[in-house]
Amino acid sequence: MSDSRPAERFADLAAAEAWLEGLINVERRRAGAPVRLGLAAIEALLARLGNPEAGPAVIHVAGSKGKGSTALLCEALLRALGRRVGTFTSPHLERWTERFRIDGAEVGPAALLEALTAVRPHVEALRAGGDPALVPSWFDVTTAVAFWLFRQSGVSHAVVEVGLGGRLDSTNVVDPAVACITSLELEHTDVLGNTLAAIAREKAGILKPGRPAVVGPLAPEAAAVVEARAKEIGAPLARCGHELDVAVRSADASGLEINLRDGSDERIVRLPLLGAHQAVNAALAVAAVRRLPGVDAADLARAVPAAFAKVALPGRVERVSLDPPIVVDAAHTAASARALAVALRAIPHERLCLVLSVSSDKDLDAVLGPLLADAHEATVTRAEPTRSLAPAEVAAVVRRLSPGVALRVVPNPHLAVRAARERMVPGDLLCVAGSIYLAGIARGALAR
Repeated sequence: MSDSRPAERFADLAAAEAWLEGLINVERRRAGAPVRLGLAAIEALLARLGNPEAGPAVIHVAGSKGKGSTALLCEALLRALGRRVGTFTSPHLERWTERFRIDGAEVGPAALLEALTAVRPHVEALRAGGDPALVPSWFDVTTAVAFWLFRQSGVSHAVVEVGLGGRLDSTNVVDPAVACITSLELEHTDVLGNTLAAIAREKAGILKPGRPAVVGPLAPEAAAVVEARAKEIGAPLARCGHELDVAVRSADASGLEINLRDGSDERIVRLPLLGAHQAVNAALAVAAVRRLPGVDAADLARAVPAAFAKVALPGRVERVSLDPPIVVDAAHTAASARALAVALRAIPHERLCLVLSVSSDKDLDAVLGPLLADAHEATVTRAEPTRSLAPAEVAAVVRRLSPGVALRVVPNPHLAVRAARERMVPGDLLCVAGSIYLAGIARGALAR
């Protein structure tokens, strides 16, 4: 169904983004009601747009951690194979345009403005239609914008990252050529369930009948659920530790050398990334791309070294400066904090200095503990006025966990990052972590 009325243009991208951000309240909790998940609204919106999601061959990526990295690694491989690829990831660090990528580059402001202009009348029509179940949320709208951009750009392939869960996530309107589940841990338990099995059922909802799927290492409870679902719908499954295998041969400040095995195919690959956890993400990306229709195994083998040699993952153990050494990471869960702490040990340094902010729904002890174990200095700040914990609350936990750490409280996150940078002396390693919001702020502040 289309709308014949001419689309009213926004004055500029700022006005378009303000309209988009205004939709966030549709998805936020109201009077204690749970976050609304479901596909009715996104299906209605995409139908009005002519179902742009039906065009490209899609790799659909879900997971508690690693899905953004895996998506970008898939993108790099597809580009090295000469495919036109669109990528949709979330959240963004600094700009809305980061969520939408065409051929490895985020879309320009003009393209995003055009997409929002095209989508808005259909959103407003559904909002005025009187059926609350068909009112698009802000993530419904951003998902639709991604598919609209992909159609306009004529991409042959798309890499789509799940926003929340999987089964009822807005992105699950796709019929993927390949599905991928990177990892599972207890997350968003108020929405997805409070056991690994319950969360696995939600993630496994992206598997489709007859479509191949690749899966990272899972706890037995979660693996049983995913494997049962794959068997039920006839989805061929390739699992890390079984059909797939990956081993880190070496890890240092320049990156990783890993051994990948997919069935009888085995290769050694170099990754210019910090963090041994990226080895699994790389293995899943190679396995997912290998299972796409029309991908030749020999061509992929030749493409892997070139694809991974230049890959960059913003906000993921990202070295924004080599001299002095500064790392920005969006780690905000126990697992990601542990992975970051291990990765930082590969960078030569004498003192570890941290800038920290943590959102109010996180386990403070679990996030801060691994990072503080090696820290000499910590600056606590507040990255987001409403969603981040008060600096005093974070500081109290820092004092309790690591009473010997030199502690500073700087409420303004921009000032906190700059002050920590200015205090660095030879031998210091500065790491900014604990929050996606803080990672975005730090990237901007340190670039300036």
